[in-house]
Amino acid sequence: MHLAMPTDASSNRPHRFDVCNGDADGLCAVRQWRLHAPGEATLVTGLKRDIALLEHVAAEPGDEVLVCDIALARNRAALERLLARGVHVRYFDHHASGAPLQHPCLEAHLDAAPDVCTSVLMDRALGGRFRAWAVVGAFGDNLGAVAERLAATLALSRSQVDALRRMGEAINYNAYGESAGDVLIHPAQLYALMARYEDPLEMRAHEPVLQALDAQRADDLAHAAGLAPYWQDARGSVLILPAAPWSRRIVGHLANQLANQEPQRAHALLLPVQEDTPAGKDSTLWRVSVRAPRSAPGGAGELCSRFGGSGRAGAGGIDQLPQNALEDFVRAFAAARWAC
Repeated sequence: MHLAMPTDASSNRPHRFDVCNGDADGLCAVRQWRLHAPGEATLVTGLKRDIALLEHVAAEPGDEVLVCDIALARNRAALERLLARGVHVRYFDHHASGAPLQHPCLEAHLDAAPDVCTSVLMDRALGGRFRAWAVVGAFGDNLGAVAERLAATLALSRSQVDALRRMGEAINYNAYGESAGDVLIHPAQLYALMARYEDPLEMRAHEPVLQALDAQRADDLAHAAGLAPYWQDARGSVLILPAAPWSRRIVGHLANQLANQEPQRAHALLLPVQEDTPAGKDSTLWRVSVRAPRSAPGGAGELCSRFGGSGRAGAGGIDQLPQNALEDFVRAFAAARWAC
């Protein structure tokens, strides 16, 4: 998790906080809002799996908190504490939210439909005023058809749409890693570059970090090209990646790529995470990314929840799958009934 203070923060209240996932969807949603409502804000973000971010927000009565692309279910207790304190919260998210929550200080924009992401929800709320950033966010969240539909409403050439796609994929790729040392640039630093531009195509043309991310992503994909599935049939595939920085960076993009290349199959990618047991011995845990078939994008989050994870219809994850549950997970994955 990274908390970035505004450069000219004042001690006067109210203070503003922008809290978001560090992937393309979260960052692009915040960028849209700050173009709509300019103002200094403290950014609270992190890598892809840094989800419980609201607990790090030290807001006081009358402060304003914008939340983008972090599951309400994982942040409910912290959200309730902020609301009870008199903090005004705008919440945009497309993940499972749990039981409805109503409060006079809460403005909620929640939609878990499989063809929606947080950048799309922000685009709706702002009437499409900064739609190019929503296109970047949707491409990054692997909603290619949605991004194309949004892009079709703008005066863009085919090469410009492709540039927005590459940009979304690069920003999203950069959010994956076990620690800040795995990624080329921390999402908070990347957002600081994004905040310089109203037009994402201008950022694409002037910020070399995006080309550097493209090159690193291509190299990481080359490492993954020779991996054989751990298990596979006509309906699904399970791939185990090695414990390496390149695999931690590429896991999300690779999962999306496989889902797009083989839309009739579900895909699960597993990464080993080493944890020390109370006895002092290493015990392998697996970090799991699941994609439902693109042809039937439903059930991923429900499957992951059975093993302590979470997610939405088309994509889900498990932070810590014990080694002794690996075969149970593979059997459940193989038997899953994917449906919209």
